[in-house]
Amino acid sequence: MRLEGKIALVTGTSPNIGGGIAEGLANEGASIIAVDARAIEALGGKALGLTCDVRDEGQVRGAVEAGLSAFGRIDILVNNAAIFNKKGVLDMSLDEWRRQTDVILTGAFLFTKYVARSMIERGVAGRVLNIISTAGHQGEPGNIAYSTSKCGLLNFTRSAAMELVGHNIRVNSLTPTATDPAESFERAARWGREARSPAAITALMEPFRRGVPMQRLPKPTDYGLAAAFLVSDDAAMITGTDLRVDAGAIARYWAWDPAAAHKDAPA
Repeated sequence: MRLEGKIALVTGTSPNIGGGIAEGLANEGASIIAVDARAIEALGGKALGLTCDVRDEGQVRGAVEAGLSAFGRIDILVNNAAIFNKKGVLDMSLDEWRRQTDVILTGAFLFTKYVARSMIERGVAGRVLNIISTAGHQGEPGNIAYSTSKCGLLNFTRSAAMELVGHNIRVNSLTPTATDPAESFERAARWGREARSPAAITALMEPFRRGVPMQRLPKPTDYGLAAAFLVSDDAAMITGTDLRVDAGAIARYWAWDPAAAHKDAPA
């Protein structure tokens, strides 16, 4: 229970990555401010449910104020809100570009601004965690706004870490990759949501599984465990750093085929 008594605000809590992180923090004792509060309460945790357009400064300020009103302070912020729109530079409209970059980058900026202010005003030793993607580290074709935004979050993390370090606020990032979908299907059912096309999504993930060195994809629970570490006192001397939970995807040499290497490996 490394986060006993801590208050964590998590944006973008779908049953996949965000849900795994929210439940991971709750499992360590944190109270959660998120969209799917009832799911956390069903696990025996304390939670406050909120809805918010992360692009709207007034709504972000209102969400932070509601969290402060309910719990008195916010110790942890996880910026996870994102939308997917896989288009490239040749076919993406300006409105689509602005919407996607706004959700990912502007949302992180606004929540960090208002939560960090509240931390400073209350003398909280704060922790901010930005969720990246392997697409933010590499040049993925046909995914221009998402890749660019996630890459921007990497340096937003470093810049905010340097700005806030004097206020006893640590800022780090966590990089997930393509994720094993089985756990998200189970979580969706537990949260009362319908999983869309489980068989199709499972099949879609198979090439990603074959492409990572570990030959298995991380689960949302893996991200939750890593997030809990980064926002806990166990990581007290870590700031401005990215932790990759990607089964070796980014470290892989581009010409090496992990699937072929594992096929020839002794049992």
